[in-house]
Amino acid sequence: MKLQNKALLLLLFLVGTLGFSQEKITISGTISDKKNNETLIGVSVAVKELKAFTATNEYGFYSLTLPKGDYELTISYVGYESIIEKISLSKKIRKDFQIAEVGQVLKEVVFSEKNKTNTRKPEMSVNKLSIATIKQMPVLLGEVDIIKSILFLPGVTNAGEGQSGFNVRGGGADQNLILLDEATIFNSSHLFGFFSVFNPDAIKDLKLYKGGIPSRFGGRASSVLDIYQKDGNSNSFHMNGGIGLISSRLLAEGPIVKDKGSFLIGGRASYAHLFLKLSNNKNSAYFYDLNTKLNYKFNKNNSLFLSGYFGRDVFSINQSFVNTYGNSTLNLRWNHLYSDKLFSNLSLIYSDYYYGLNLDLIGFNWDSGIQNYNFKYDFKYYLNDKIKLNYGANAIYYDFNPGTISPSSSTSSINFKQIEKKYAFEPAIYLDAEQKISDKINVEYGVRYSMFSRLGSSTKNLYANDQAVTFDSDLKIYEKATPIGTEFYGRNKSLANFDNLEPRFSVAYEFSENKSVKASYNRMVQYLQLVSNTASPTPLDIWTPSDSYIKPQIADQFAVGYFTNFKNDAYSLEIESYYKKIKNRMDYIDGADLIANEAIEQVILNGEMRSYGLEIMLRKNTGKFSGWIAYTLSRSEQRTPGRTAEETGINNGNWYRSGYDKTHNLAITSSYKWSTKWTFGANFILQSGQPVTYPNGQYTYQGVTVPSYGLRNENNLPLYHHLDISATLTPKRNESRKWKREWVFSIYNLYARKNAASISFRQNQDSGQNEAIKLSIFGIVPAVSYNFKF
Repeated sequence: MKLQNKALLLLLFLVGTLGFSQEKITISGTISDKKNNETLIGVSVAVKELKAFTATNEYGFYSLTLPKGDYELTISYVGYESIIEKISLSKKIRKDFQIAEVGQVLKEVVFSEKNKTNTRKPEMSVNKLSIATIKQMPVLLGEVDIIKSILFLPGVTNAGEGQSGFNVRGGGADQNLILLDEATIFNSSHLFGFFSVFNPDAIKDLKLYKGGIPSRFGGRASSVLDIYQKDGNSNSFHMNGGIGLISSRLLAEGPIVKDKGSFLIGGRASYAHLFLKLSNNKNSAYFYDLNTKLNYKFNKNNSLFLSGYFGRDVFSINQSFVNTYGNSTLNLRWNHLYSDKLFSNLSLIYSDYYYGLNLDLIGFNWDSGIQNYNFKYDFKYYLNDKIKLNYGANAIYYDFNPGTISPSSSTSSINFKQIEKKYAFEPAIYLDAEQKISDKINVEYGVRYSMFSRLGSSTKNLYANDQAVTFDSDLKIYEKATPIGTEFYGRNKSLANFDNLEPRFSVAYEFSENKSVKASYNRMVQYLQLVSNTASPTPLDIWTPSDSYIKPQIADQFAVGYFTNFKNDAYSLEIESYYKKIKNRMDYIDGADLIANEAIEQVILNGEMRSYGLEIMLRKNTGKFSGWIAYTLSRSEQRTPGRTAEETGINNGNWYRSGYDKTHNLAITSSYKWSTKWTFGANFILQSGQPVTYPNGQYTYQGVTVPSYGLRNENNLPLYHHLDISATLTPKRNESRKWKREWVFSIYNLYARKNAASISFRQNQDSGQNEAIKLSIFGIVPAVSYNFKF
């Protein structure tokens, strides 16, 4: 009740600031692509005379409230021709705009918008990449890859060569919230990290929040990757696709009812496994996925969207071991405009991550996964040209299946077993305000109130002193505690409850034109934990809810930065420094067994993490040659001290480098438009080697040599680096034909660097000497792909 009162007082204060203002008029509408009616996200709408500005939301809607008068309205968006139009505000206006990509001709006065840094907006620690930019970047096996493209941004690293997921500002891959059309994606990789699950042909917009995260997002401790699919062309039918060495893709879009509704359907599939069959190789690995979207605009105030994704990976060894995993999502959304100032979006979302194993040799099937059902209702209220409110609520119900074991045939000796399922409920409300304090100061502030309940039906183990892990003071090791009893909780009865306030704040001070300093603070709470002791997530890793023994992670992050555009906005420079601390980060006792563990609390201790660093990004925005240089100097550490004076904790209770620590991270990406036919691209990346633990000695026990290990993560893999290049040929086409085509030639790892994915140690059978064995996944990888559109 106290929280509701505070939120109401804040709202009344903001509304009260309007009481003494002069009469104001609202202009609102949507902004879309002239060619296909696709609504555009983040289009700038500005009136320079008043230094008033806003941007379109996730559905292309804008609203700007101004005093009566005559103005010049500027509509600008990166990669599109901008519009300058004179408007006369005497009564409210509904005005929709259509803008064209650079090169097309419009009737209005236009100029080309540059990809410059927004120095006025308090938004910081945020990176946005256009699909056009991503498609110009050389990638592995000739496949455009969204996840690999963000690895070239400051503060973002990978877990190693060919590994899945990504790490942001020293956090784990499980601490990233990945959304596709608002639905949660739990595993973002195909083929164990070689490809991402996102078909670039189907993607409209993506934004990575590393800090300064708006209050509408919650549930993860490090970052948010927010991705939206295209709506589909409502003007005319089109198809596009590509044929590569490993996989191919095809996408179709067109109107259901012209200018009112459209559809989109796209699919990808890999086929490298088919070549293995030609050589009688019974092993295979392949993936396929499907993106789909339907939308219909009933009138100017109501639109309906239905979007979905389905993807699967299949990996098999001689048909005796078959591994299947993948994501499925479905989202039904209703956009409603209550007035020219109040926009709403209601979403009903289903998300599922499935993992399955078939072991024919043993005769059993293993199925596990996580499902969630999400209800969201979000509002954007454009009070005036100085204040915009975002508020709403969401509620998520989780269904966790840690594992179902069943016989694969009638002759199997395996008995059916269901590891106890887990259930949880996570509701939240939020209020967020964007406010222009003066011509130089803009702020964004808000709060999220999240709750979490671990629900039955479930049996809870009880332990002496409520400790699921005990410490042997003689051997100085942690061991599993033996339960002293159990307690059963019926359906929907609560085993544990949590609630947290998550304040967010950011400010921008523009001390001169195109120069500003910014600062932000945000608290994020993560109630779901990924049970994994590897640096990179694997499909076998299991998500589990917080409970009496596994506490929610609580992250606090501070950041400051300097932002500037110079040389007539041809260049942008962004410098940020951050400090992040996370409480209740899971750590594992030595020798922890995680697979099919029905009492996972017996091998887990709650520790803490911290990370801090400096990020620099210099970007060239204009001209035939464009790109950026990103450098990050950082440290990521974790610590799990003893719970009592006699306990040693993990690593003697000292800080040690996490598996995501990369002290130095340099990334360079560039594109050069040689002519109308040829475009060239190049990427270079250099990172400190991943922290690892090497053996520091050995001993012999009953004739067997056993390695001994020192403190955790004291060593490093060798320096990681590679150079990639690409060339895109766009043949001159007959203007009377609709068919467009291009050839993309690429070389990954041009100088054939043998980067270490891991280093293992063994005793040479001939010499008896110990030796280190480096595993490298990729050498030089040339590729070619053919893309088409009609």
